[in-house]
Amino acid sequence: MDMAIEYACIMPHPPLIVPAVGRGQEKAVKATTAALEKVARRIAALKPDTIILATPHSVMYGDYIHISPGKTAAGDLGRFGAHDVRMQKNYDTELVAKISDTAFEDGIRAGTLGEKDKQLDHATLVPLYFVDQHYTGYNLVRVSLSGLPYADHYRFGQCVAKAVKALGRRAVFIASGDLSHKLSASGPYGYAPEGPQFDAQCTAIMKSGDFAQFLEFDESFFDAAAECGLRSFIELAGVLDGRAVSPYFYSYEGPFGVGYAVCGFETGGADEHRRFLERYEQAHKEKLAQLKNDEDAYVRLARLSLETYVKTGKQAKLPEGLPDEMRKRRAGVFVSLKKHGRLRGCIGTISPVEPSVAQEILRNAVSAGTGDPRFDVVEAHELPELVYSVDILGKSEPISSLDELDTKRYGVIVTSGFRRGLLLPNLEGIDTPQKQVKIALQKAHIGEEESHKMERFEVVRHAAQEGKN
Repeated sequence: MDMAIEYACIMPHPPLIVPAVGRGQEKAVKATTAALEKVARRIAALKPDTIILATPHSVMYGDYIHISPGKTAAGDLGRFGAHDVRMQKNYDTELVAKISDTAFEDGIRAGTLGEKDKQLDHATLVPLYFVDQHYTGYNLVRVSLSGLPYADHYRFGQCVAKAVKALGRRAVFIASGDLSHKLSASGPYGYAPEGPQFDAQCTAIMKSGDFAQFLEFDESFFDAAAECGLRSFIELAGVLDGRAVSPYFYSYEGPFGVGYAVCGFETGGADEHRRFLERYEQAHKEKLAQLKNDEDAYVRLARLSLETYVKTGKQAKLPEGLPDEMRKRRAGVFVSLKKHGRLRGCIGTISPVEPSVAQEILRNAVSAGTGDPRFDVVEAHELPELVYSVDILGKSEPISSLDELDTKRYGVIVTSGFRRGLLLPNLEGIDTPQKQVKIALQKAHIGEEESHKMERFEVVRHAAQEGKN
């Protein structure tokens, strides 16, 4: 028999759903409890050799997907007041090694290095608590998430499926993850309109099985929704790449301000129409080509500058035919880089240091790609993926109150002695003057209680659509 992933499911992990933790509160999510019981019984009927579980609450690195090492691991729900709810699991060490090797061969940064806490986390314990009521004859593989792009999580899921097949395992994949944590003003995390929107879109994808839409989520949108499951779901999508799938959506609830969805996916034979990553990457390539085609002279110059420097180690020369406003005007300039919708570098000058805006762009584009201390230096293979924006700063003016700021219209400069910090206007997630000034102070290493001066300024932003904030 050709062994493979026989079943996959999405399971939430609220500790209070376990009676010893909830102490009656679990009754408010009885639909979720009933759904988890159905999924657990389905897993028990399959009697898998191994359960692979993706958790958002194991160790998480920015550029590396961690796979738990060792032969065994244990954990309990003691931090939630239920020390007696504990379990110990044997890891499928052979499959762990095979997944690691497969990921290495496929160029995915994943493996067993860097474990900080061997104990099973609650996002592992809660789903397995329900499974263990019906079946315990499995070994475990616990995998985490990372700050890598969605596409890498999908590819990692493909690696998991390849490894399972290579070893002939009968396996089940569990994507542990809650949906938005911002569904209600009375909830512990407050309310954001993106919360219910995210949950509605996610549950629709689960019901349809059209996993391509998971890859298309905008990062600022799911950040605002404060979810913790999306990358788990994308790993699940990769596990089921190219397979026929029958979704069974069991429940959705959010009574405590956090969304809980339960969905199972029965697997069938090959289905070449379900190669979602291939479709996504082709569409992404076409989108980047269109964005590049739509760049104006400011953005084209920033791209020319960084690409020339990364490829040759030399500064680019100013091209012929630049507009007079770029060659003759002086102004402060910020150049921002994004990759897969995430900031990849941003450096600028508050006041001009070069003879012209064009030369300012040449200088700051290279600095954004090679000198931003928050990021590694941009490498040549990344250049086609970068989206640029160029902000030309207007003259600043002093202000005495936060009431004189508008985060969409004005950037802010804060100064205390020799320390100075700037934050551009119209940035994702910066929706109040208080937050804008707080971040500017942090960038300048100025304490919020320290005396400081404020200035505001406007910018002209040159950006392709994806590069706009």
